[in-house]
Amino acid sequence: MIPPKETYLSIRDLWKAFGSFIALKDISLDVKEGEFICFLGPSGCGKTTLLRAIAGLDLQTKGTVTQGGQDVSNLPPSERDFGIVFQSYALFPNLTIEKNIAFGLENAGRSKAEITARVRELLELVGLPDQGRKYPAQLSGGQQQRIALARAIATNPGLLLLDEPLSALDAKVRVHLRHEIKELQRKLGVTTIMVTHDQEEALAMADRIVVMNHGVIEQVGSPTEIYREPANLFVADFIGEMNQIGSSVAKGGRLAVGEKTFACLPHGLADGTPVIAAVRPEDVIPHEAGYLETSGNRNCIDVQLAEMEFLGSFWRCRLTNKRFGGKELIADFSINAVRRLGLEAGCQMEIELPDNRLMAFPVAGGEGAKQ
Repeated sequence: MIPPKETYLSIRDLWKAFGSFIALKDISLDVKEGEFICFLGPSGCGKTTLLRAIAGLDLQTKGTVTQGGQDVSNLPPSERDFGIVFQSYALFPNLTIEKNIAFGLENAGRSKAEITARVRELLELVGLPDQGRKYPAQLSGGQQQRIALARAIATNPGLLLLDEPLSALDAKVRVHLRHEIKELQRKLGVTTIMVTHDQEEALAMADRIVVMNHGVIEQVGSPTEIYREPANLFVADFIGEMNQIGSSVAKGGRLAVGEKTFACLPHGLADGTPVIAAVRPEDVIPHEAGYLETSGNRNCIDVQLAEMEFLGSFWRCRLTNKRFGGKELIADFSINAVRRLGLEAGCQMEIELPDNRLMAFPVAGGEGAKQ
């Protein structure tokens, strides 16, 4: 049995204000040693402000930051143990790649032989062993980002901070580089925090995701937990595609959509509470017309397949039913299911909203929880 890892970074009751604007509100978070954490959220949610507070680049208004058992809350960046990679790379354009990587090592007073060996080792590590004599302008964006990463880890920091490191790259390079960064992080075992607004990036790279909005943490969990078990409607809507249907709580905790009721996941909301019924497109199960009558499955409903869009590995289908209040339901059906059921635009069919994947969230402004 693998022993649980110790907490390496601990943030407690952290607030950050810029004048009258509160950027961070009572943030508390523990990061385990060797963990890869992603701060994820829309622009302006406070994720970069939190990263800068951890680094000491923008000191918190109140609250504490403890790293490796030491309170670093009021230490300047130069006295904190971290390496950082910015969105803009921030390489020195007048220095060679070797000199860029060696910069922190020289400031740390390492010997010339030690610096040369370490620079060579890092260039090998990031897959650019022959680029040391070039200048940043002679490298591609992806190569520059690798060099920025090599410079950040040159002094073997206890904490690696990545501020949207891939956002300036094209899509194909981003996918390749995010895999490389994750592999490198695993190899080094360095505790890492990355800021991103890209959901796919966070889901692919993180051990845990911290979803933020308006300066607060909405949910912390593994990528699977965040995606499959969202804590609230914001997380459900922000992460991936989510169908939302206006409904209310009926007897037994079922969801009433028009005159029909559906079984759903437990929600603890009182009867009559207005809610949003939510289900992901890939969780909608297609059936042939007449399935409801023969199966007796009460979580089925008849729909018209209004439109189909071929997306390679599946068909994205738009479904209509007057009970949806004029909204279309989006469903992702496999190629095999479409072929097996003979589905085509305009046809009538039935769908199942599985009770173990149908969620209910309070309408904004009213919790409606049972007392």
